[in-house]
Amino acid sequence: MSLTFSSSPVALFLRPTRNHRKFRCFSSSPEPMDDRKQPEPKKRVVVCGGGVIGVCTAYFLAKKGAAVTLVEKSSVACAASGKAGGFLALDWCDGGPVESLARASFNLHRSLSDELNGPESYGYRPLTTLSITITESGSSSPSGNSKIPSWIDGPARAARTIGTTRTTAQVHPRLFTETLLNTAVEKYGVEVVIGKVEEVRVGSVVVEGGRVIESESVVLALGPWTGKFEMLGSIFRVYGLKAHSIVLQPKEVDIITPHALFLSYFPQGGKAMDPEVYPRPTGEVYICGMSAEEEVPDDPERIVGDPASIAMLKRVAKNVSSHLTEGEAQVKAEQACFLPCTDDSLPVIGQVPGVTGCYVATGHSCWGILNGPATGAAVAELVVDGRSTIVDLSPFSPARFLAYKG
Repeated sequence: MSLTFSSSPVALFLRPTRNHRKFRCFSSSPEPMDDRKQPEPKKRVVVCGGGVIGVCTAYFLAKKGAAVTLVEKSSVACAASGKAGGFLALDWCDGGPVESLARASFNLHRSLSDELNGPESYGYRPLTTLSITITESGSSSPSGNSKIPSWIDGPARAARTIGTTRTTAQVHPRLFTETLLNTAVEKYGVEVVIGKVEEVRVGSVVVEGGRVIESESVVLALGPWTGKFEMLGSIFRVYGLKAHSIVLQPKEVDIITPHALFLSYFPQGGKAMDPEVYPRPTGEVYICGMSAEEEVPDDPERIVGDPASIAMLKRVAKNVSSHLTEGEAQVKAEQACFLPCTDDSLPVIGQVPGVTGCYVATGHSCWGILNGPATGAAVAELVVDGRSTIVDLSPFSPARFLAYKG
């Protein structure tokens, strides 16, 4: 896939690979307006990317009164935004440049849950988070530690609380993204187009098949696929970290308590690992880990997990709890996704240097679900008002990479 700028007008060219169907989603038709009270025309914005960052951006743009079209190549939340763990933390990014973004976004998640009935719509809930050590060659039962929930009956030890219901929470990431987009469509009139972007130029976006969408601004929220674009790639690198996960449905769902687990896991004859375990209100248990940098494929629907990594996660599950072993839990998903990462480990959020009306929001790594709302709200302010008051975006500006190169 190639994407380059032409001379004038500024344009981005993207070679198509296959056709996609399109559909349009609208809110109810507006009431006829009095000619004497014509409102100012809405700012037209196209958001490219149907993951959590793109959807949050579209939602907050539309809420601010912009006329928004969201373009997604495949399906909404089909990649990391549908396969992530959905863990949220208030203060785990404290002490670094992402602190204010993470804190603002954690609080926005709480507000959105109140607004959208998060507990029922997408499994929002506060939860306690534990750090636990598991050694495969250790005792077959947990050490006497009152912090270890009863369902964790493997060789667990050294449990300590690293997050409380005040500072950690969770959502089901796919349901969160879909709920937010449905609200944006039904309440604020966002239009959704499924199709591949062929060309982005000043004043319009061209989708494969020839449809031209007029716009004053464009937001590129394409996760690890941002790195496929030559022009953006000449400014900064976004690479994909392939992360694996499984989703289990235990037979005894009532015994699984709302405790997120961050493990120090020592397999017999192998290197130490840091898998994570997230029970969900649905009764499912999500387990992730086993990540490595790999080339990002063009089609997100074709991403599959490595069999050895999936097998290792099942092994982790078995050593965490007998309720998660084969026969006691149904395997509902074996999957992988690519987390968008940058060379300085910070997201890239802001106007593309030298290109008026073109913005980028990507590179959130494992904190995309957490930081989606504040990123979307901040980008919406930047596009509509010219600056963000939600959070200072200067540490995340793509222009910072030009300073490195200079």
